[in-house]
Amino acid sequence: MGSSYVVSTSAEKLDRKTLEKNRRIKMKLLCSKLFSLLSPPHHHQSTKEVLTQQDQVDQAITYIEELKEIVEVLKRRKEELAQGTGDQSKKFMPTTAYTSVKTPMVEVRELGSTLEVILTCGLQKNFTVQEVIKIIEEEGAQVVTADYSTIGDTIYYTIHAQVKITRLGIDASSVHLRLQMLVS
Repeated sequence: MGSSYVVSTSAEKLDRKTLEKNRRIKMKLLCSKLFSLLSPPHHHQSTKEVLTQQDQVDQAITYIEELKEIVEVLKRRKEELAQGTGDQSKKFMPTTAYTSVKTPMVEVRELGSTLEVILTCGLQKNFTVQEVIKIIEEEGAQVVTADYSTIGDTIYYTIHAQVKITRLGIDASSVHLRLQMLVS
């Protein structure tokens, strides 16, 4: 009986080790996913640099704080404009906020097996959404949603795509380059 008790105990230790290893792997994946969602857009377009988890958390915190400040400034501007103090608020607001985007801007984010493409352009654009979708699909992703909104004379396109073959992935920098060439 004593030996069966020892076997049971070593099996339990093995199970605990396996469970702990699986828990650590899962936490690492969740942290990576969280970082990809919270990190600044320019990070996704840069080369894959190796950051510690603490560095990733610090970078995400800084980015969130910057976004909070931007939101507060925009809320104040909105209130000033709503109160009819628009002329006074112009001196605080950059002139680019009143004009449309002259040159199209492209932002591509790789979020695991999904791809997010954000295009910002003026009403006089020299490309079609079909051309954008074609490039994304040629690069190995299937478009899931495509949406747009118009604010003033600026159009904002948001396209979400799913990687067709997960093990091959997708080269976000290649998508970004091709889209940049298309819209410019």
